[in-house]
Amino acid sequence: MDVMLHLNEIAKWGLSKTVAEIFYIAIGIIFILVGLKALKDKNLKVRIYSATFWFILAFTFIAGPYVPKFITGICVIVIAALSALNKVQQSHSDVPSAEQTRVNADKFGYKVFLPALTLAVAAVLIATFWKKLGANNAIGMSALVALFAAYVIFKCKPGYAVTDGTRLMDNVGPVGILPQLLAALGALFTAAGVGTVIANGVKAIIPDGNHFIATAVYCISMALFTIIMGNGFAAFSVITVGIGIPFLIAQGANPVVVGALGLTAGYCGTLMTPMAANFNIMPAALLETRNKYSIIKAQLPVALTMLALHIVLMYTLAF
Repeated sequence: MDVMLHLNEIAKWGLSKTVAEIFYIAIGIIFILVGLKALKDKNLKVRIYSATFWFILAFTFIAGPYVPKFITGICVIVIAALSALNKVQQSHSDVPSAEQTRVNADKFGYKVFLPALTLAVAAVLIATFWKKLGANNAIGMSALVALFAAYVIFKCKPGYAVTDGTRLMDNVGPVGILPQLLAALGALFTAAGVGTVIANGVKAIIPDGNHFIATAVYCISMALFTIIMGNGFAAFSVITVGIGIPFLIAQGANPVVVGALGLTAGYCGTLMTPMAANFNIMPAALLETRNKYSIIKAQLPVALTMLALHIVLMYTLAF
């Protein structure tokens, strides 16, 4: 009976959800391959724990829509515990030698950037002209286009995509899924009324009618909450409800200016936090920097300068 209900539900899926599920399954398969990679590494002391992490994560991506939600919740708790206890570590990878890397770099030069450029252009075109597919699916489809472009340009073996994709995911590790978890946490905070709690606390800080202090508190809170959450969108919903609406918009500020500059003020926090793993930690892993926080250190002066400019601009333009 349950199987029939699931089949009936699947039959109602439109193009967007069907394509999304295909991508989720593909991502789940990559996680399985990372787990198998860990199991094969006999020198990895935590190989069983690492493999378990990736297998459970793959299960949530592949079987998530078909199992009770409490099971998915248990899976999230388990993978969070494994990560917190440092039981998820990178396994051995076969990487090209420095000499081979140098030869390929000299051979292809700036052509290495063409797949990335292809991905960006394809994403915009697909999202613009194939709206039924959905913006998220447009990114997935553009990745396929970029992968095809890479094969054409570099004429590499098809298996390289699987090998290097698995190695990259293993190199990034659990922080690769932080954006998903933090976005969900932001929605949970909003539903729980955290914005109202923040508003009650801020009343004691902002003097009545002082628009500049209200603006400064709003922008700084957006940046700080983004640093904590690692996600500007999650921070925006909570901080705007708690501070932006009652202390700025309700006091006569232009909501368009407050909304636009408020979100980008949060992005200043994105530049300063390891919680924004896809922006700050994954590139460090890709570049294999000695210090995984080197990107954040380089961005910090720019982020603080931009945050100060946001406060001035919002105060000047919104009132």
